[in-house]
Amino acid sequence: MHTRPLGTTGLDVPILAFGASSLGQEFRAVTLEEALGSVRAALEGGMNLIDTSPFYGRGMSEVLLGVALKNVPRDSYLLCTKLGRYDLTHFDFSARRVAESVDVSLHRLGTDHLDIVLCHDVEFVPLQQIIDETIPALRKIQQSGKVRFVGFSGYPQKIFRFICEQAAVDCVLNYNQYTLQNTRFAEETIPALKAKGVGVMNAGPFSARLLTDAALPAWLKEPESVKQAARSAAELCRSRGSSLAKLALQFSLANPDIATTVAGSANPLNIRTWATWAAEPLDAELLRDVQAIFVNVKNVGHTEGLIQNN
Repeated sequence: MHTRPLGTTGLDVPILAFGASSLGQEFRAVTLEEALGSVRAALEGGMNLIDTSPFYGRGMSEVLLGVALKNVPRDSYLLCTKLGRYDLTHFDFSARRVAESVDVSLHRLGTDHLDIVLCHDVEFVPLQQIIDETIPALRKIQQSGKVRFVGFSGYPQKIFRFICEQAAVDCVLNYNQYTLQNTRFAEETIPALKAKGVGVMNAGPFSARLLTDAALPAWLKEPESVKQAARSAAELCRSRGSSLAKLALQFSLANPDIATTVAGSANPLNIRTWATWAAEPLDAELLRDVQAIFVNVKNVGHTEGLIQNN
C-alpha cells in the first residue's frame, strides 16, 4: 500500500484507510467473526490507519476494534477516533465531555494513546464552540500524551474555511465530496488546507453506495437526477468489464493532495478487493466516459447540519 504524508504531522498514512463504522452495525447486523476478520484483512492489506467513532454503533465499533487489535503491536497501526457526536441527535462538544470521551475511547480501544482525534460532524452545532472550547480542550489533552493530533470532520465545505481561519488544527476529514460525481472538496477547500499545512483526509469514495452496483439505500439524500446518472455509469462500467465501485475508489486514491481515503466494510472480501484495486492502474478512458455521464449533475449534493453551516 502506497503512503503519503499527512500534512505536517510527520505521519505517513496509507492512501487507503480502513473505516470501522460498519463494525458498529450501522448498516446491517455483523457477526463477531466478520468484525474480527475485517480488521485482519485491512491490516494484511496495508490499511493500517483505522478510523472509528463512539457514534458508530454507539460504542460498538470501538469495542470490537479493541478486541480485534488486542494482540497486534501498537506501533504497527494508527488509530483515528472522534468525539462530540454520540447519537443521531445527541451532540456534546463541551470541554468536560471532550476529556471524558477521550478516556472512554482509550478504554474501549485498549490503548494508552490515540493517534488522531476529530471533532465529529461539527456542522450540527454552532462552529464558534468548536473554535473556542472543543479544540483548546483537545490541545490540553494532547499535552498529556493521550492524543497525538487533533482536527475535525464534516460534510459542508463552509466548515473548513470557518474553523481553519480561526483555529490551528492538524488534519481534517471530509466525506462524499471527492468522488467521481462530486469534487467540491478539491476545488473549494483543499488548496487552502495545503497552504496551512493541514493534513487532508477523505472518506466515502463510494458516496454512500451511490457509486456502486448495490441497491441504493432509502436514506440516500442525493436527488433523483444524481441517482439516475449513477445507474447509467454503473451500467457503462459493467459493459466494459469493470465496475463503478472500482473506478470510484481508484479515482479518489489518485489525487496526490489527499493523504488518505477512508473506506469501510464488515466484509473481509470487500476489503481485500479494495486493496487489490488500489494497486491496479486507473482506466483513463473509462474515467472520461463516466465523468461525461455525471457532467450535468457534477457537484450536486445536499445540506447537512445547521443551515448557517452550509
